[in-house]
Amino acid sequence: MPLELAIILPTLNESGNLVPLIERIETALGEGGWEVVIVDDDSDDGTADEARKLALNDARVRVIQRIGRRGLASAAIEGMCATAAPFVAVMDADHQHDPALLAQMLEVLKAGEAHLCVASRFLEGASTAGWKDPERERLSGFANKVARWITGVQLTDPMSGYFMLPTATARALAPKLSGIGFKILLDLLATSDRLLEVKEFPLSFVARREGASKLDRAVLFDFLAGLYDKTLGRVIPTRFALFGTVGALGVVVHVAVLAALYLAVGEGFAFSHAIAVLTAMSFNFWLNNWLTYRDRRLKGWAEFVRGWIGFCATCAVGALANVAVAALLEQQGVFWIAAALAGILVGSVWNYALSSRFVWGRF
Repeated sequence: MPLELAIILPTLNESGNLVPLIERIETALGEGGWEVVIVDDDSDDGTADEARKLALNDARVRVIQRIGRRGLASAAIEGMCATAAPFVAVMDADHQHDPALLAQMLEVLKAGEAHLCVASRFLEGASTAGWKDPERERLSGFANKVARWITGVQLTDPMSGYFMLPTATARALAPKLSGIGFKILLDLLATSDRLLEVKEFPLSFVARREGASKLDRAVLFDFLAGLYDKTLGRVIPTRFALFGTVGALGVVVHVAVLAALYLAVGEGFAFSHAIAVLTAMSFNFWLNNWLTYRDRRLKGWAEFVRGWIGFCATCAVGALANVAVAALLEQQGVFWIAAALAGILVGSVWNYALSSRFVWGRF
């Protein structure tokens, strides 16, 4: 059969789920006319190697192993642009998405009845009984309300991670997509210049077959970052805005430590400011690692400590300029908070540029 459909599976530590999922896809679609593109974010459990083993004996399986970059949305974009199939679907590899819906979606798109098909967790007839964490359901419901308000798209589940569309549409939108976070569907809907006609299908959202969820509370921050990118991202780049937001929180930490040492304890201003700089720097590194660079997050104590040392080292010049400017202004009679803020401003741009490249980036 000619190739009609590509199923994109963004993966991170899903090695044990691949074989049974491909079997389920074959049951749903038959033996031919489809391919699976596994886009793996350099999993620790050998997911990419497992995918290559499958591909040796099954030409319907292909793999893209991404080095130095992460994120479900960006993985989906790479997969959608890597296939020649006229239709493309994105779904999770953890068995929470039922492959049985693929054939129904494909028939609707081939018949021209919709521009986009979405598997909804909240449409009548759907079920979220597989969610064992009520907080995830509440967060998803909140995100859906905000997404409908921002985009004007009237869907029961605009945050769904399971959908299908013509590949030509995906490729046309790809250059304009932000690729931030986990919710690629919202990115597609908000980016399209024309109103996409969408058909939803009820999805019985079940528990993961194997492994642990990759989502945490920072996914809501990713969602808000995606909305920001679609509204103000062209004015101030999203990553810099996130870095600046974390920096603003770091200012609060900085001023609190400085006030405690300089005013309460009575230490000298230069010493107090230097300690405040180190404390705020450590706080900023932790929060940036958790939120701003979530798609490149440093994990494990060894990697985390190396990253912290690298962050402090790359920010050292900015920190020295920060302390020097602040101390000079304070000696000249500038109010101590104003002097500290001036020092922080001097070091911030330097810190962003170098840490982005040498801590969470690649040389």
